[in-house]
Formats: sequence, structure tokens, C-alpha cells
Amino acid sequence: MASVPSLASSVNQRVADALASALPEAGGADPLLRRSDRADFQANGILALAKKAKANPRELATTVVGSIPAGPGADLISEIEVSGPGFLNITVSDRAIIETLAARAGDDRLGVPYAANAGTTVIDYAQPNVAKEMHVGHLRSAVIGAAMVEILEFTGEKVVRRHHIGDWGTQFGMLIQYLIEHPHELDHKAAAGGDDTLEVSGEEAMSNLNRLYKASRALFDSNEEFKTRARARVVELQAGEAETLAMWQRFVDESKIYFYSVFDKLDMDIQDRDVVGESGYNDMLVETCKLLEESGVAVRSNGALCVFFDEYKGPDGNPTPLIVQKSDGGFGYAATDLSAIRDRVGNLKADTLIYVVDARQSLHFKMVFETARRAGWLNDEVKAVQLAFGTVLGKDGKPFKTREGETVRLVDLLDEAVDRATGVVREKAEKVGLSEEEIIENGRYVGIGAVKYADLSTSAARDYKFDLDQMVSLNGDTSVYLQYAYARIRSILRRAGDRNPVAHPELELAPAERALGLHLDGFGELIAEAAAEHAPHKLAAYLYQLSSLFTTFYDQCPVVKPEPELVVGENRLFLCDLTARTLTKGMSLLGIRTPERL
Repeated sequence: MASVPSLASSVNQRVADALASALPEAGGADPLLRRSDRADFQANGILALAKKAKANPRELATTVVGSIPAGPGADLISEIEVSGPGFLNITVSDRAIIETLAARAGDDRLGVPYAANAGTTVIDYAQPNVAKEMHVGHLRSAVIGAAMVEILEFTGEKVVRRHHIGDWGTQFGMLIQYLIEHPHELDHKAAAGGDDTLEVSGEEAMSNLNRLYKASRALFDSNEEFKTRARARVVELQAGEAETLAMWQRFVDESKIYFYSVFDKLDMDIQDRDVVGESGYNDMLVETCKLLEESGVAVRSNGALCVFFDEYKGPDGNPTPLIVQKSDGGFGYAATDLSAIRDRVGNLKADTLIYVVDARQSLHFKMVFETARRAGWLNDEVKAVQLAFGTVLGKDGKPFKTREGETVRLVDLLDEAVDRATGVVREKAEKVGLSEEEIIENGRYVGIGAVKYADLSTSAARDYKFDLDQMVSLNGDTSVYLQYAYARIRSILRRAGDRNPVAHPELELAPAERALGLHLDGFGELIAEAAAEHAPHKLAAYLYQLSSLFTTFYDQCPVVKPEPELVVGENRLFLCDLTARTLTKGMSLLGIRTPERL
């Protein structure tokens, strides 16, 4: 089905046509329509246009109003008036609201259009490190990145996921050498017969890696001969020696078992094909450096290959360079990141690169992006942006730590959220009639949804406090409030019995019905805005307001009891049904489930 024009876009076009007729030189001008508390919409653009044309803005506004059909029988606008120095206050007809919503209801996409300028975007997110546990600091990149993938794909964008895991570096020499000398350290000895082929859990995988890391680090720090062998092993790894690479691959595979178990807890689907770590660009590093040096973008300074920027200076006042290759010949993160840009633009044909990375790395990415622009890999047609995010804080407003001052393990945080949420679900389970299986399943959906929503309802650039008590609250701006709103609507529709949701455009709407209907109609424009601005928090805010407007509607407009007149009841059931569909679609784009009963 074709996309459904929103009421706002229809009104905007109607005013623009009238404006072009009244002032031909203003053809194509934007009336600057926005929602208003004085009417449904207000058009503010006439003032600026009148000033430019040296016309009286109120007289121009009056002329525009005169050429727009309005009144009780009008198809779109029921009332339009000039306000102040030349604003237009516009109220749409009840018929237009319901007819537009009915068109949305008849479409699986709720009438949301595909973006006209859809292209290919690579999103770099969820970047854990091999042989290291994921902690609370990994949460935001994963949650924000996954939401942006869903939102952009819904607009028609081709999205390529990239998980740039930390799978290369000097620490692997130590780990590999120890594993070569202690070959059974990564064996998974099951209790029954020591069968190494049995499936291993993520927790077991990380337990093995932690044990091996601690043992290898202790030996590295205490034994000079082992330290020498470990450093030599780094050279072998970088040279691609077969046995060393095989051992390295074991670490990567072992870590993936763990990574995937954590992502599974987060209700995220991570595919092997999307995991391209630092090592994936090794073969490109030499050529990247060569291209930068030959083009003059990078220069040698004290033996290192550097890119300098006048605008970035250190504490001593001297320019801070981006070091692409160190003086000893080793490659830094910049070489890998620049090679990744070359690959994503040249091979994946991306026109947008989004990096969901901690705000504290902003300087690094500014210099990397500018270097890529100077080299011609980024330009007006191909852009790279950092979707920078703030820090997860504890209730005390300080970086989130355990009582012992350690970084919080992500799995512990998620498990606690699910436990808390399961308790909340269990309190209401008997009234709803949930089975124990449903309690456990819904507890997971509510707990993980609470963690995700707390992150996504905050602008990515801001820090936010991790407060589980607030996150699993039924009141306030929480995912639980939204999930309960959805479950409540599903219950209403079940209790309606044989009465069906049917749109009745001929009816006069109550204020709460109009407010809900107008908000429902704005879903498509909100999605476009969230996609263009890389702002999933705007979708979260929209859904919270939708739930709040529904609560007001349900309190003021009887749907089931007391039973309203048939056509009124059908129309209200229609509004309920479309609200539920919009809620579950919006929540799914944020990666949050909406249980049918809660």
C-alpha cells in the first residue's frame, strides 16, 4: 500500500498552495506548520514572507484564509483564523482525523513512508574485546546501535551491521604463548566423561578466559624467560605464523560464545558475518599508510607517520597529531579505523557511516574523519558521524561501580534487572491469570525492556543514572508503563467480545479522542525525524506521550463499560487497536517486547 500523507503534511500543502496564489513570488515557500495549544496546528511562515515582500502580514494572512475551504462541511480544515500579527490557527475536521487513521490502519506499516533518499548505512556498534568480560560500559553502544539499525531499516535504508571487536594487540602474545605451553587450559571438561564437544555456556567460556588471563599475566610478570617468549609470539602473530594464528582463533571463538550469550540476554541478534574486528583490516594497513603518505595527508615525524591538525593542540600548545603508524613500525587504532572506512566506502558502498562510540573518544574520531576527508575517502556524498554517548552513572551520580569500586559486569546488571522485573510481574500475575512460564518470560521482557528504555529515553549524548527501582516502576516514563499500556489495550479488545474496531468518520470526536488521534497520525513523521537525527530517544518520548494520551482517553471515553452506543464504541475500539499497533511497532524498533498479557 502507498504511504499515507499525515494531516500535518496535507494541511501544510493546502496553506502553501493558498499562499502561492496570494503571493506568487512565494511559490514553494514553507508555511512553517507546527502543533499548537491554541488549535491543532499553527502556521508561522507568513510573517517572514510578508516582510520579504514588503506586504502587511495580517492582510496577507487574511487573503490566504479566504482561499482555503474551511467550515463544518470541509474535507480537511474545519476552522482557520488569523491570530496576532499574521499567524494562522488551524483546526482539522474530525472526519479528516478518522479517515486518515483508517488509511493508516489498513497498512502493515501504519502508513509510514519509505525515505525518498534511502541509501546504505554502516553502523559500528556493540564493540566488546576478545578475552575480556563485557561491563556496563558496553551497554549503551549495543542498545543505541541496535535501535538505530531497526529505525533506519524501517525507513527503507540498507543497513550493514559491524561489530568492531577488539581482537588484536600485544596482550595476545602473552595469552597465546601461555596456551601453547598449557594446551588444555581452554578445554571444556564436562562432568560426564570430560567430553570437550559438549556445548559450553557463555559464563563457562568467560570463566576459562579469565582463569587463563590471570595465570598468563602472573607468569608474564614473574618470569623473564616467559615474557621474552610472549613478546616473540606477538611478532609471530603479526607475521601470520600458522600455529599462532590458530591459537589466536581459539581465543576469538571462545570469546564469541560469551559475547553471544550476553547479547542473547539483551534480546539482540548478533550474526557471525557482522563481527569484523580490528584483525579484519590487517591486510589493508600498509596500503592505507602508503596512500596517506604519498598524498601528503600524513607525514613522518620522529619516525612515526602522523596527521597534524591546526585546531587540535595539546597542553603545551603544540598540535596534537593522529598517529597512524608508530616509529617502531607498529600500527595504532587510527590505521585500523581508516582502513575500515576505506573498506566500508569502497567495498560495502556505504554513503553513511555511523559510529556508536563513547563521547570520550570524540577527539580521536574527529581526527580520523578529517583525515579520511583529506584523503578523499569521505566527501559531500559519503559522510561519517559519531553517535557519541555519555556515561552510565550510579544513583549517586558517579560512574556506575560495585561497592568494591569495580566496574559492574553487564551480565550481573541484566540478571538483577530481570529478577526485579519478575517480582513486579509476579505481584500482578494472579489477577491476570499468568502461568509460571508466562511470569518468567514476561519478567525477562520487562527487565531487559526496562534497561533498554532507560538508556534510549535519554538523549545519547547525556549521562544517565542507572536506577533499577525507577526502571521497573509502573509509574512515570518507563518501559513498564508502556508495556502495561499495551497489555491493557489488548485486554480491552478481548473484553469487547463480538464488537469489532471500526472507524466511523461521521462521528464527532471528544477532546481526548482528537488528541489521541492527532498523535497517532504523527508516527510516520516522528520516525523520519528519529532516523535523520539518529535520535532514538525521540521515538521513546513519542511512545510515552502516546501511552499517556491513551490513559487520558480511556479515563474520559468509555470503551467497554459502561457500554457506549454501538458506532461510538466501535470507533473507540478502532482507536484502541491502532494505538496498540503503533505502540508495539514503536517498541519493537527500540528492541523492546510487548507482552499480550501483563
